[in-house]
Amino acid sequence: MTTINTIFDPSRHELINKWLHLVLEGHDFTLTDLAADAGARRYFRITDLNEASLVLMDAPIAHNNVRQFTFIADLLASNGINVPNIVHANFEDGLLLLSDLGDETYLKSLKQENANQLFDDATTALVKIQTIQDVRLLGKYDANLMDQELALFNDWYIEKQLNIQLDGNTQDSLQNILNLITERCVSQPSVLVHRDFMPRNLMVCNNNPGILDFQDAAIGPITYDVVSLFKDAFISWDEEEIIDWTIRYWEKARKVSLPVPSDFGEFYEDLEWMGLQRHLKVLGIFSRLKHRDGKSHYISDEPRFLTYIRDVAQRYGALKPLLKILDQLEGKPQKVGHTF
Repeated sequence: MTTINTIFDPSRHELINKWLHLVLEGHDFTLTDLAADAGARRYFRITDLNEASLVLMDAPIAHNNVRQFTFIADLLASNGINVPNIVHANFEDGLLLLSDLGDETYLKSLKQENANQLFDDATTALVKIQTIQDVRLLGKYDANLMDQELALFNDWYIEKQLNIQLDGNTQDSLQNILNLITERCVSQPSVLVHRDFMPRNLMVCNNNPGILDFQDAAIGPITYDVVSLFKDAFISWDEEEIIDWTIRYWEKARKVSLPVPSDFGEFYEDLEWMGLQRHLKVLGIFSRLKHRDGKSHYISDEPRFLTYIRDVAQRYGALKPLLKILDQLEGKPQKVGHTF
Protein backbone atom coordinates (compact mmCIF):
# COMPACT_ATOMS: atom_id res chain seq x y z
CA MET A 1 0.00 0.00 0.00
CA THR A 2 1.17 3.54 -0.79
CA THR A 3 -0.22 6.63 0.90
CA ILE A 4 0.63 10.03 -0.55
CA ASN A 5 -0.33 13.16 1.39
CA THR A 6 -0.59 16.57 -0.34
CA ILE A 7 1.98 16.18 -3.09
CA PHE A 8 3.21 19.48 -4.54
CA ASP A 9 2.27 18.88 -8.19
CA PRO A 10 -0.59 16.43 -8.87
CA SER A 11 0.84 15.63 -12.30
CA ARG A 12 3.88 14.08 -10.60
CA HIS A 13 1.90 11.60 -8.44
CA GLU A 14 2.21 8.68 -10.81
CA LEU A 15 5.84 9.42 -11.68
CA ILE A 16 6.87 9.58 -8.01
CA ASN A 17 4.86 6.52 -7.08
CA LYS A 18 6.29 4.34 -9.86
CA TRP A 19 9.87 5.40 -9.16
CA LEU A 20 9.61 4.83 -5.42
CA HIS A 21 8.09 1.38 -5.88
CA LEU A 22 10.99 0.55 -8.17
CA VAL A 23 13.82 1.73 -5.91
CA LEU A 24 12.14 0.55 -2.69
CA GLU A 25 11.54 -2.85 -4.24
CA GLY A 26 7.80 -2.89 -3.69
CA HIS A 27 7.81 -2.12 0.05
CA ASP A 28 4.68 -0.43 1.36
CA PHE A 29 5.31 3.16 2.40
CA THR A 30 3.66 6.39 3.42
CA LEU A 31 4.80 9.65 1.87
CA THR A 32 4.17 12.64 4.15
CA ASP A 33 4.57 16.25 3.13
CA LEU A 34 7.47 17.76 5.08
CA ALA A 35 7.97 21.24 3.74
CA ALA A 36 8.44 23.45 0.76
CA ASP A 37 11.36 25.84 0.54
CA ALA A 38 11.58 29.21 -1.14
CA GLY A 39 12.52 27.52 -4.40
CA ALA A 40 10.69 25.00 -6.57
CA ARG A 41 11.42 22.00 -4.36
CA ARG A 42 9.30 19.89 -2.04
CA TYR A 43 10.35 17.37 0.59
CA PHE A 44 8.51 14.27 1.81
CA ARG A 45 9.28 11.76 4.53
CA ILE A 46 8.96 8.09 3.59
CA THR A 47 7.94 5.86 6.48
CA ASP A 48 6.53 2.36 7.12
CA LEU A 49 9.68 0.83 5.69
CA ASN A 50 11.58 -2.04 7.23
CA GLU A 51 14.53 0.33 7.54
CA ALA A 52 14.99 3.90 8.77
CA SER A 53 12.85 6.65 7.30
CA LEU A 54 14.03 8.42 4.15
CA VAL A 55 13.38 11.79 2.56
CA LEU A 56 12.25 12.35 -1.01
CA MET A 57 13.35 15.59 -2.64
CA ASP A 58 11.01 16.47 -5.49
CA ALA A 59 12.96 18.97 -7.62
CA PRO A 60 11.51 19.35 -11.14
CA ILE A 61 14.37 19.81 -13.59
CA ALA A 62 12.83 22.90 -15.17
CA HIS A 63 13.77 24.82 -12.03
CA ASN A 64 16.43 22.71 -10.30
CA ASN A 65 19.75 21.02 -10.95
CA VAL A 66 19.76 17.78 -8.99
CA ARG A 67 23.13 16.81 -10.44
CA GLN A 68 24.59 19.94 -8.86
CA PHE A 69 22.93 19.06 -5.55
CA THR A 70 24.49 15.60 -5.70
CA PHE A 71 27.91 16.96 -6.64
CA ILE A 72 27.92 19.43 -3.74
CA ALA A 73 26.63 16.75 -1.34
CA ASP A 74 29.48 14.43 -2.31
CA LEU A 75 32.04 17.24 -2.02
CA LEU A 76 30.87 18.20 1.47
CA ALA A 77 30.49 14.62 2.71
CA SER A 78 33.98 13.69 1.50
CA ASN A 79 35.33 16.52 3.65
CA GLY A 80 33.58 15.39 6.82
CA ILE A 81 30.48 17.60 6.64
CA ASN A 82 27.21 16.06 7.83
CA VAL A 83 24.87 16.26 4.83
CA PRO A 84 22.18 13.81 3.67
CA ASN A 85 23.42 10.73 1.88
CA ILE A 86 22.13 10.24 -1.66
CA VAL A 87 20.42 6.85 -1.46
CA HIS A 88 18.92 6.86 -4.99
CA ALA A 89 18.91 9.46 -7.77
CA ASN A 90 16.64 10.02 -10.76
CA PHE A 91 18.36 12.89 -12.56
CA GLU A 92 16.04 12.82 -15.58
CA ASP A 93 12.93 13.52 -13.49
CA GLY A 94 14.46 15.54 -10.66
CA LEU A 95 13.96 13.06 -7.83
CA LEU A 96 16.43 12.24 -5.07
CA LEU A 97 16.03 9.82 -2.18
CA LEU A 98 18.02 11.05 0.81
CA SER A 99 18.89 9.86 4.29
CA ASP A 100 16.75 11.52 6.95
CA LEU A 101 18.41 14.04 9.29
CA GLY A 102 15.25 14.45 11.35
CA ASP A 103 12.91 17.35 12.13
CA GLU A 104 14.83 19.41 14.67
CA THR A 105 16.13 22.49 12.89
CA TYR A 106 18.32 25.06 14.59
CA LEU A 107 15.49 27.54 14.02
CA LYS A 108 13.16 25.39 16.16
CA SER A 109 15.77 24.59 18.78
CA LEU A 110 17.71 27.78 19.36
CA LYS A 111 17.12 29.33 22.78
CA GLN A 112 19.15 31.69 24.91
CA GLU A 113 20.42 28.80 27.03
CA ASN A 114 21.68 26.63 24.14
CA ALA A 115 22.68 29.25 21.57
CA ASN A 116 26.38 29.27 22.53
CA GLN A 117 26.72 25.52 22.07
CA LEU A 118 24.70 25.28 18.87
CA PHE A 119 26.51 28.21 17.27
CA ASP A 120 29.84 26.75 18.37
CA ASP A 121 28.97 23.53 16.54
CA ALA A 122 27.78 25.50 13.51
CA THR A 123 30.92 27.63 13.22
CA THR A 124 33.14 24.57 13.65
CA ALA A 125 31.35 23.01 10.67
CA LEU A 126 31.52 26.29 8.74
CA VAL A 127 35.27 26.61 9.21
CA LYS A 128 35.63 23.03 7.96
CA ILE A 129 33.57 23.94 4.86
CA GLN A 130 35.65 27.05 4.24
CA THR A 131 38.91 25.08 4.31
CA ILE A 132 37.83 22.77 1.46
CA GLN A 133 40.41 23.22 -1.28
CA ASP A 134 39.10 21.25 -4.27
CA VAL A 135 36.61 23.82 -5.52
CA ARG A 136 37.59 23.99 -9.20
CA LEU A 137 34.16 22.94 -10.45
CA LEU A 138 32.23 25.45 -8.38
CA GLY A 139 30.87 28.68 -9.82
CA LYS A 140 31.80 32.10 -8.51
CA TYR A 141 29.63 34.34 -6.38
CA ASP A 142 31.00 37.39 -8.15
CA ALA A 143 30.15 41.04 -8.80
CA ASN A 144 27.87 40.23 -11.72
CA LEU A 145 25.74 37.87 -9.64
CA MET A 146 25.66 40.24 -6.68
CA ASP A 147 24.52 43.10 -8.92
CA GLN A 148 21.71 40.94 -10.29
CA GLU A 149 20.64 40.08 -6.75
CA LEU A 150 20.73 43.67 -5.53
CA ALA A 151 18.58 44.77 -8.46
CA LEU A 152 15.78 42.72 -6.88
CA PHE A 153 15.53 45.29 -4.08
CA ASN A 154 14.27 47.97 -6.46
CA ASP A 155 12.49 45.74 -8.97
CA TRP A 156 10.50 43.67 -6.49
CA TYR A 157 10.57 45.32 -3.07
CA ILE A 158 10.31 49.00 -3.99
CA GLU A 159 8.27 48.75 -7.19
CA LYS A 160 6.11 45.66 -6.53
CA GLN A 161 5.79 45.39 -2.74
CA LEU A 162 5.74 49.12 -1.94
CA ASN A 163 4.30 50.18 -5.31
CA ILE A 164 6.75 53.11 -5.47
CA GLN A 165 8.58 54.41 -8.53
CA LEU A 166 11.74 56.30 -7.58
CA ASP A 167 12.52 59.54 -9.37
CA GLY A 168 15.64 59.70 -11.51
CA ASN A 169 17.92 61.32 -8.92
CA THR A 170 16.88 58.91 -6.18
CA GLN A 171 17.30 55.96 -8.54
CA ASP A 172 20.83 57.11 -9.36
CA SER A 173 21.61 57.54 -5.66
CA LEU A 174 20.35 54.02 -4.91
CA GLN A 175 22.36 52.53 -7.76
CA ASN A 176 25.53 54.24 -6.53
CA ILE A 177 24.99 52.73 -3.09
CA LEU A 178 24.36 49.26 -4.53
CA ASN A 179 27.54 49.52 -6.62
CA LEU A 180 29.48 50.53 -3.52
CA ILE A 181 28.13 47.54 -1.59
CA THR A 182 29.12 45.12 -4.35
CA GLU A 183 32.61 46.60 -4.59
CA ARG A 184 33.14 46.23 -0.86
CA CYS A 185 31.87 42.64 -0.83
CA VAL A 186 33.87 41.31 -3.78
CA SER A 187 37.05 42.83 -2.34
CA GLN A 188 36.92 40.29 0.49
CA PRO A 189 38.90 37.02 0.41
CA SER A 190 37.00 34.11 -1.15
CA VAL A 191 36.25 30.61 0.14
CA LEU A 192 33.61 27.95 -0.45
CA VAL A 193 30.30 29.61 0.44
CA HIS A 194 27.14 27.64 1.27
CA ARG A 195 25.04 30.75 0.42
CA ASP A 196 22.17 29.95 2.79
CA PHE A 197 23.95 28.93 5.99
CA MET A 198 21.17 29.88 8.38
CA PRO A 199 19.37 28.19 11.29
CA ARG A 200 16.52 26.99 9.11
CA ASN A 201 18.98 24.90 7.05
CA LEU A 202 20.91 23.43 10.00
CA MET A 203 19.67 20.33 11.79
CA VAL A 204 20.22 19.27 15.38
CA CYS A 205 21.30 15.63 15.16
CA ASN A 206 23.94 13.19 16.39
CA ASN A 207 26.73 14.63 14.24
CA ASN A 208 25.75 18.23 14.85
CA PRO A 209 24.88 20.10 12.73
CA GLY A 210 23.30 18.39 9.77
CA ILE A 211 23.42 20.76 6.82
CA LEU A 212 20.74 21.18 4.13
CA ASP A 213 19.98 23.35 1.09
CA PHE A 214 23.58 23.59 -0.11
CA GLN A 215 22.99 23.22 -3.86
CA ASP A 216 23.86 26.87 -4.62
CA ALA A 217 27.32 26.66 -3.05
CA ALA A 218 29.96 28.72 -4.84
CA ILE A 219 33.23 30.55 -4.30
CA GLY A 220 32.51 33.86 -2.61
CA PRO A 221 33.23 36.31 0.24
CA ILE A 222 34.33 34.71 3.48
CA THR A 223 31.87 36.71 5.61
CA TYR A 224 28.75 35.68 3.71
CA ASP A 225 27.91 32.48 5.60
CA VAL A 226 28.91 34.02 8.93
CA VAL A 227 26.45 36.90 8.63
CA SER A 228 23.79 34.53 7.27
CA LEU A 229 24.11 32.48 10.46
CA PHE A 230 24.02 35.29 13.01
CA LYS A 231 21.75 37.83 11.27
CA ASP A 232 19.11 35.37 10.19
CA ALA A 233 15.96 35.89 8.17
CA PHE A 234 13.72 34.40 10.85
CA ILE A 235 15.33 35.06 14.25
CA SER A 236 17.13 38.07 15.74
CA TRP A 237 19.80 38.40 18.44
CA ASP A 238 21.26 41.29 20.41
CA GLU A 239 24.27 42.87 18.75
CA GLU A 240 26.49 42.08 21.73
CA GLU A 241 25.75 38.38 21.25
CA ILE A 242 26.35 38.57 17.50
CA ILE A 243 29.73 40.24 18.06
CA ASP A 244 30.70 37.63 20.65
CA TRP A 245 29.80 34.69 18.39
CA THR A 246 31.53 36.36 15.45
CA ILE A 247 34.72 36.78 17.50
CA ARG A 248 34.63 33.08 18.36
CA TYR A 249 34.26 32.21 14.66
CA TRP A 250 37.07 34.63 13.73
CA GLU A 251 39.40 33.03 16.27
CA LYS A 252 38.67 29.55 14.86
CA ALA A 253 39.24 30.84 11.32
CA ARG A 254 42.61 32.34 12.26
CA LYS A 255 43.74 29.09 13.89
CA VAL A 256 43.35 27.21 10.60
CA SER A 257 44.82 30.09 8.54
CA LEU A 258 41.64 31.07 6.73
CA PRO A 259 42.04 34.47 5.00
CA VAL A 260 40.41 36.67 7.63
CA PRO A 261 41.92 40.06 8.56
CA SER A 262 44.18 40.05 11.60
CA ASP A 263 42.16 42.95 12.98
CA PHE A 264 38.69 41.89 14.16
CA GLY A 265 37.25 45.36 13.65
CA GLU A 266 38.12 45.19 9.96
CA PHE A 267 36.57 41.73 9.70
CA TYR A 268 33.37 42.91 11.39
CA GLU A 269 33.06 45.84 8.99
CA ASP A 270 33.38 43.40 6.07
CA LEU A 271 30.66 41.28 7.66
CA GLU A 272 28.32 44.24 8.07
CA TRP A 273 28.67 45.28 4.42
CA MET A 274 28.14 41.69 3.32
CA GLY A 275 25.04 41.48 5.48
CA LEU A 276 23.75 44.65 3.87
CA GLN A 277 24.01 43.00 0.46
CA ARG A 278 22.19 39.90 1.69
CA HIS A 279 19.39 41.74 3.45
CA LEU A 280 18.62 44.12 0.57
CA LYS A 281 18.60 41.16 -1.78
CA VAL A 282 16.37 39.04 0.45
CA LEU A 283 13.80 41.84 0.71
CA GLY A 284 13.60 41.63 -3.07
CA ILE A 285 13.45 37.84 -3.08
CA PHE A 286 10.71 37.68 -0.43
CA SER A 287 8.71 40.29 -2.37
CA ARG A 288 9.11 38.24 -5.54
CA LEU A 289 7.95 35.12 -3.72
CA LYS A 290 4.80 36.97 -2.74
CA HIS A 291 3.95 38.73 -6.00
CA ARG A 292 5.18 36.19 -8.53
CA ASP A 293 5.01 32.84 -6.74
CA GLY A 294 2.08 33.32 -4.36
CA LYS A 295 4.21 32.62 -1.25
CA SER A 296 3.21 35.62 0.82
CA HIS A 297 4.33 34.53 4.30
CA TYR A 298 8.02 35.31 3.80
CA ILE A 299 7.51 39.07 3.47
CA SER A 300 6.14 39.21 7.03
CA ASP A 301 9.78 39.36 8.15
CA GLU A 302 10.26 42.66 6.29
CA PRO A 303 10.70 44.69 9.54
CA ARG A 304 13.58 42.45 10.64
CA PHE A 305 15.48 43.15 7.42
CA LEU A 306 14.82 46.87 7.52
CA THR A 307 16.21 46.91 11.07
CA TYR A 308 19.35 45.05 9.96
CA ILE A 309 19.81 47.47 7.06
CA ARG A 310 19.28 50.61 9.12
CA ASP A 311 21.58 49.45 11.92
CA VAL A 312 24.45 49.10 9.44
CA ALA A 313 23.68 52.09 7.22
CA GLN A 314 23.69 54.53 10.13
CA ARG A 315 27.24 53.51 11.11
CA TYR A 316 28.95 54.41 7.82
CA GLY A 317 29.04 57.86 6.26
CA ALA A 318 29.06 56.42 2.74
CA LEU A 319 25.69 54.80 3.45
CA LYS A 320 23.84 57.92 4.61
CA PRO A 321 22.08 58.23 1.21
CA LEU A 322 20.62 54.76 1.80
CA LEU A 323 19.10 55.94 5.09
CA LYS A 324 17.57 58.88 3.28
CA ILE A 325 16.05 56.57 0.67
CA LEU A 326 14.64 54.28 3.37
CA ASP A 327 13.08 57.28 5.11
CA GLN A 328 11.51 58.30 1.82
CA LEU A 329 10.15 54.80 1.22
CA GLU A 330 8.65 54.68 4.70
CA GLY A 331 7.19 58.19 4.43
CA LYS A 332 9.30 59.61 7.24
CA PRO A 333 9.85 63.40 7.25
CA GLN A 334 13.20 64.46 5.85
CA LYS A 335 15.53 66.16 8.32
CA VAL A 336 16.80 69.56 7.22
CA GLY A 337 20.13 70.77 8.52
CA HIS A 338 22.40 73.72 7.96
CA THR A 339 26.12 73.82 7.37
CA PHE A 340 28.09 76.89 8.44
